[in-house]
Order: sequence, then structure tokens, then C-alpha cells
Amino acid sequence: MTIYQETLNADFDAAAPGYAATAPGTDAATPDADAELTGMVECVSITEVTHNVRSFELFAPWMTRIDFEPGQYVTVRIPELECERCYSIASAPFGTNTFTLTVKRVDGGAVSTYLHDVLRVGDRVHVDGPYGLFSTSFHPAAKHLFVSGGSGLSPIMSMVRSLLARSAGAPTDIVLIHNAATPADIIFRPELEQLAEVPGVSVVTMCSRDSAAEVWAGRRGRITREALAEVVPEVADRETFVCGPGDYMAAVRVMLDELGVLGSRVHEESFVFATSPAERLAKRAQFAESEASTGTAPGRAAKAVGPPSGCGSSPLRRFGIDFTGSGKHVECDPETTVLDAAVEAGMVFPSSCEEGMCGTCKSVLVSGEVEMNHAGGIRPKEIAAGKFLPCCSTPLSDLVVER
Repeated sequence: MTIYQETLNADFDAAAPGYAATAPGTDAATPDADAELTGMVECVSITEVTHNVRSFELFAPWMTRIDFEPGQYVTVRIPELECERCYSIASAPFGTNTFTLTVKRVDGGAVSTYLHDVLRVGDRVHVDGPYGLFSTSFHPAAKHLFVSGGSGLSPIMSMVRSLLARSAGAPTDIVLIHNAATPADIIFRPELEQLAEVPGVSVVTMCSRDSAAEVWAGRRGRITREALAEVVPEVADRETFVCGPGDYMAAVRVMLDELGVLGSRVHEESFVFATSPAERLAKRAQFAESEASTGTAPGRAAKAVGPPSGCGSSPLRRFGIDFTGSGKHVECDPETTVLDAAVEAGMVFPSSCEEGMCGTCKSVLVSGEVEMNHAGGIRPKEIAAGKFLPCCSTPLSDLVVER
């Protein structure tokens, strides 16, 4: 066993059920089995990872242990900015009441800039979660392939750390491929070098170019199908997790498909959010106006369409939605989300991702039925308690919503 494995195992053993880590100078949290990671958390440490990446250790004082699956994320809200972003949890779920977010500073990114330039130890931010289905817990396998670009390494390291800590002597078969722009941009570099020494773990780090202070001696260039086939000859036999910029993941997806990997065995994480409700509504109005004036939608060939056999043509049925908090009543058809209908009616509705991922628009469904197609932004127990995400829910009946 390597020193790296011994450290992971020690962390895992220390965090056995009943153990509660607390920040220095604080009292132990009161045990609460039903506590959720939703509220103001305190920053207890900040670590420089690279020139533009920092890790923030956050402390939830009302919890004894934070339950999350490796690879999941939280929505971080900065009250002063009145905006939020989703960030993957980089630490493994060792059962403590602290967790770590590793964040890259993005030029023009309001939240990442705030975290890097303003947040200090002792300050607090609001988090909500954990969310997401991008986890080895939901897709167990004997062999894993992890492919990451840039800060996409964060959720993957959470999964790798967890797999190694929980292996308990079981055979390990992990291949991790990481792409960075330069050696100076390699996130968790010392840990990746330690991982490469662990039996059963293969680590390949690729850099596109040299940094000012270092000529890269490892594998160079961007990831290619040929590199994938060389590094992972049995790639089709592995459960694969990919995280990175959108174009990076799209390219890797094509490579994996060409190498015969089943789409069902490829899992991706992305926080590239959809257009806002207002933007979608504007496009829909433009679409309808064009269709009405030309008899066809933009880019479509005109064709005669008669009513379905045995029935007359009729507009979509509209359902009524009553919002108890504001007293508003809106109408919504079965092809429009509850969020879009509310925004179209002039309501101000908190939302961020608009695709069932971040949980910002979460509301209580007092009565009625919806079809909800979320992307992990709501917990099963919240659904059981009558909550739903308006951004990805369409009505199946009249609704009463607590909002």
C-alpha cells in the first residue's frame, strides 16, 4: 500500500459513522439525521492550487456529516451578488461536516471572481445541494475510465479518492486521463503524481504546450482517438466519466463512439446552462410570428398538414396555475414549462440553469400533477415531500404552486 492510499484510508476510517469533524474554535454540531446541505456555510481554509485555481474548504455547522455521492455538486449563491453558480465537490464523502470546492477563476465570471478576490476565511456563502447524477455511486463498475479537461478534474478526483478509500483491498482498475493547457495549469498535480504510483491506477497527463517555467516532458497535445486507443486499449469494457469544457466533452464523446464504447456507459457533467426563460420566450414568439406569416417555421419546407384522422384540429389544452404566495394565476399548455409560463405572465421567478440542474427554482406543488424531467437538481426525498422544479416541469392538470 502506498503512502497516498494509507492517507486516504486513515481519512475514511476517522470519518466512520458517529464521527463529526468541527472547525477550530467551534462547538460540535447537533446530530440531525435529516439535515440537508442547504444554508450559509463558513469558509475555513483557502488553498492555492494553480495560478488561477483555488480550493475552498467550507463548514456546515448544523450538520454532523454531509451525505453526498462522489461527483455531485452544490449550487453556490452569493447574497451580495444575487446570483448563483454550480460547483462540483472536489473532496470525497468522508462523513465530516466540511467539504471542498475547487474553483477556477473565470474572466468575467461573477461568482468565481468573488470567491477568488473577495471571499476570506471566516466569510460565509449560501449553498444548496448536493445534486447531480454524475457519480460512480450511480454507475458502479469493476473498471473505470476518467477523462477530464481543466477544472473538470474536480468531480473526478472526488470519485477517484472515494473509490480508493473504499476499496478495502478489492482490486482497483482505474485509468485517469487529464488534459491541461500547460504544466502550470495542472490541477492537483502533486496528487496526480502520487496516484500514478498506486497499483491498479494509471494516470496520463497531457499538456498542449510548455509553460513559461517548464518544458513539458510528458505526453503532449490534445486528446485524440489514437491516444485514447493507445492508453486504454480495452476502453469499451470500462464505465467512463468525462468532465471539462463543452467542446472538449463533445470531442471525447465522438472518439469514444468511434472506439465502440456504448453511449450508456459514458457519463458527462456540464454546467453550461440553457438560455434564460425570457430569451426562450422571445425566440418562441419570433418562431410563431414567422410561422403565421409564411405558413411554415423558419428553415422548414412548407407542406400541407390536415387534421388527424377521426378528429378535428384544435389548439393545445391550457391548464390553470395558481401561485399562492403572489396570488397570480397563469395559463399554461402541456408543452410549456411552469417557469416559462410564469415569466411570460410577468412574474419574477428565481432561476439559473433552466434545465433541472441547479435547484434554484425549487417550489412546492400544493396540488395537481406535472411531468418533470430534471437533471439531478432535486433530491428524491424532496420530490416525495411535494417539491418540484418549474424549469423542467410541464403541467398535466391544473396546478396550485406555493411560490
